Amino acid sequence: MRFEGQSIQCFMLDGGIAELRFDLQADSVNKFNKATLAELAEVLGLLQAEPGVRGLLVTSGKDCFVVGADVMEFTKYFQDPEDQLTEWLLQVDRLFSTVEDFDFPTVTAINGFAFGGGLEFTLATSYRVMSTATRIGVPETKLGIFPGWGGTVRLSRLVGADNAIEWIARGEHYGAEVALKVGVVDAVVAPDQVREAALDLLHQAMAGRRDWKARRLEKVSPLRLNPAEAMRVFETAKGLVADKAGPNYPAAVAAITAMQQGAALGRDAALKIEAAAFARMAKTPTALALVSIFLGDRYVRKIAKLMARSGAPVQRAAVLGAGIMGGGIAHQSASKGIPILMKDLQEQALALGLSKIGKLLSKSLERGRMTATEMAEVLTRIHPTLSFGAFKGVDLVVEAVVENAQVKQAVLADLEDQVKADAILASNTSTISITRLAEGLKRPENFCGMHFFNPVHRMPLVEVIRGHKSSDRAVATTVGYALAMGKTPIVVRDGPGFLVNRILFPYLAGFLRLVHEGVDFQQIDKVMEQFGWPMGPAYLLDMVGIDTAHHANTVMAQGFPDRMSRTEKTAIEAMFEAQRFGQKNGKGFYAYVPDPQGIPRKEADPQAAGILQPWVRVNHSASITDQDILDRMLLPMIIECSRCLEDRIVDTPVEVDIGLVYGLGFPPFRGGALRYADAVGLKTLCQKAEKYRALGKLYEPTAQMLQLAQAGRAFYQDK
Repeated sequence: MRFEGQSIQCFMLDGGIAELRFDLQADSVNKFNKATLAELAEVLGLLQAEPGVRGLLVTSGKDCFVVGADVMEFTKYFQDPEDQLTEWLLQVDRLFSTVEDFDFPTVTAINGFAFGGGLEFTLATSYRVMSTATRIGVPETKLGIFPGWGGTVRLSRLVGADNAIEWIARGEHYGAEVALKVGVVDAVVAPDQVREAALDLLHQAMAGRRDWKARRLEKVSPLRLNPAEAMRVFETAKGLVADKAGPNYPAAVAAITAMQQGAALGRDAALKIEAAAFARMAKTPTALALVSIFLGDRYVRKIAKLMARSGAPVQRAAVLGAGIMGGGIAHQSASKGIPILMKDLQEQALALGLSKIGKLLSKSLERGRMTATEMAEVLTRIHPTLSFGAFKGVDLVVEAVVENAQVKQAVLADLEDQVKADAILASNTSTISITRLAEGLKRPENFCGMHFFNPVHRMPLVEVIRGHKSSDRAVATTVGYALAMGKTPIVVRDGPGFLVNRILFPYLAGFLRLVHEGVDFQQIDKVMEQFGWPMGPAYLLDMVGIDTAHHANTVMAQGFPDRMSRTEKTAIEAMFEAQRFGQKNGKGFYAYVPDPQGIPRKEADPQAAGILQPWVRVNHSASITDQDILDRMLLPMIIECSRCLEDRIVDTPVEVDIGLVYGLGFPPFRGGALRYADAVGLKTLCQKAEKYRALGKLYEPTAQMLQLAQAGRAFYQDK
């Protein structure tokens, strides 16, 4: 037999072995889309009807195996009623079970990434051989769902309930060593040996040296746990996972529950439970929001990759400043294989920067994320220097000195004379106009903004800011460098605060007004954390630094005086004057005391309330409910998001929401500020804003919002 499809090819090898090769012609990676699943059904039918097949080898014609389901296509099924979605899942289950039920052994050669449905398919084969260079996993819980093509059933029977729960609940990607130790794969070999090793394993099974039928019996039979053991394992896991995930991320607990309910049943009955539970989870707001973030990420990265094509690759970079941001940028660049010069004015500053980088690398080493050799290689890519001597050889320089326009302009003007004529200069400014900073430059077309977020190694967003004279080449090269650093870049147009900080400060303005009216800042933090923020606004200000926020607040007030300036003293100014700068000096809205590991721990500080009390205008706190707090915090943010779209700071709601989730930590399970606005309804939000009209421009809906509300439409037109 021979099958030549657009997604799959299948042909006979010597000795009665069939090779099924995934090779999706229309894409750079293999994925389970509708066409691939249809071809898989056709191929499996041919294999069932072919009398000469004695074994099946499954391979990939690409550098990866199968990255999972086609999420763009997959989510369309989420709109179907639960029973229809369940039936579709069971149809795919039957395909995978067909592979598992063949009366001959099957082996998969995992030569590259196998995630989600890609890994679930491999679990249906008798054995799996994995490359040392690849990673596998079931990351579905990060999308608000869980493995729905047999993952909870087969994984638990192959590796035990405990290991299956960990893999599914965490949703991480695992390397070959872990996968082999746990038992997800049966052999690990060098990348160029995967197919031959899988073929050898298949020959062993065909010759009777491997009991592949016993392996299949294990997967189709009930889980080997007695009722008492099952109760202990699953109930304990549900408690631990629920505490960690919280009520807003229910998928992991739902997966464990489905696993528990199917544990005493055979494969087919357990698959029905899994499918029904998956369908229920797919209809939740959390799944909608998290899938929208996933698709939004793909959208902005696609735009970035297209843009980067017109730039020049950065082979060698430099950063001015060895402080928190400069050191973080150097660490990130070197970690991704791009050598970088790190310049400062003082040897002590360089030593401190290198020390912080060393600590970050040591943590990665301790957690098994890199080897000692890899750590050493990263350090060799970072070249500390006190001079500009080697700067003629760099392609791009990130300026990361103090957030002061005059200082930055002087540094940039000096820097321009130290680099080659076509080198790109980028400023890591959070608020200062890129157009203004470019005024003293001889080649302003080679200059743009590159705003990283703190801590650099954790925050995925980079804002690339286009000044009035920034060239397409400068922007494209900077975008390409951000991508190479493993970041998600969003190109924004120039303006005070750019995108993320412009939206943040109206949110903080809402906070300052509430405090001014006597509302306890700890209560505000509590309400916003219950909404899903990783930290409330007072705690956030302490983390950012009160001095930094004081400066940025001044810049934003000058840029948007109609809604961000205040005539009375604010809580930020009160804390600044009291020299309570937040976590950096151990006191701000809260006090910070080092724990046994030296990590600052937040504690309530009665002195903070005393400092704020003189600036409370009229105490309205008794009449302000938690819902009022939520509305008064979020409305200014949503309204400013709309203003950014009207002002064309970015072009789409997707870029706004990805910016807020990746740059500020807006609760991902809510999909971003504009997804949240759509969920509440723009008409409802405009009515809420009317209640606070007396508070001024900060609470005045935009023309865009009013028009959409009147038409019954949303920011996202797919609703």
